[in-house]
Amino acid sequence: MKKLAKIAAFLLAAVMTVSAAGCSSTKTLADIQKSGKLMMSTNAEFEPFEYKDGGEVVGIDIEISQKIAEALGVELEVTDIAFDSLIPALQSGKADLVAAGMTADEERRKSVDFSDPYFNASQAIIVTSDSEIAGPEDLADKTVGVQLGTTGDQYCTNEKGENEYTVAEVRRYNKGMEAVSDLMAGRIDAVVIDNFPAQKFVENNPDAIKVLDTALTEEEYAIAVPKGNTELLDKVNEVLASLEESGELDEIVGKYIAAE
Repeated sequence: MKKLAKIAAFLLAAVMTVSAAGCSSTKTLADIQKSGKLMMSTNAEFEPFEYKDGGEVVGIDIEISQKIAEALGVELEVTDIAFDSLIPALQSGKADLVAAGMTADEERRKSVDFSDPYFNASQAIIVTSDSEIAGPEDLADKTVGVQLGTTGDQYCTNEKGENEYTVAEVRRYNKGMEAVSDLMAGRIDAVVIDNFPAQKFVENNPDAIKVLDTALTEEEYAIAVPKGNTELLDKVNEVLASLEESGELDEIVGKYIAAE
């Protein structure tokens, strides 16, 4: 019996060791510097914050992340994945940080830590040019398209019933453009998405769609890091503060949104 007990204890210890190793995905700054790479994940469907120009992912968040990588003395490695896969990528260690026009809301704070905000934004409502929808209150009996996992998705879904405005039905898309295409085809009544991507969609389809003057929500963008990685979070905040103080942050944003 004692022998069996010892074997059982050994096996339990081994399982616990492997389990702990598997769950340890947080990297120190030294780990990142030793690897020579800062792994940043984003969703390149969010112009002007991140989008594809030819085969390259560019945008505001890419340039900010590049500044963070430079401060660490490493190369920036950008991975383009689905928006709803971004937080899991952080949790699994596949990404060191996420910069994706992501709103620092309380629900996401349960899973990740956020930097200081670097941009004030809003959730805009896109409708067809001839739509009778005039404001958020008119969505109550409408079908609204959103990008899966975004703030617009969370707000329109309204699982806890706490939001000021409601919608009749939510349809989720992997890409904002897919929702806009369905809007123009008459399959949905409106699209809720972040303001600046909304403006870009309208610029590309000025005769077909428009953005309403009244936003659905106001929010702040921040950079996400793995939960509890205060060392990396402090470094990100340090770089953001430096960019803001020097005026470089305004220059980066102005490079992409100067006409807004």
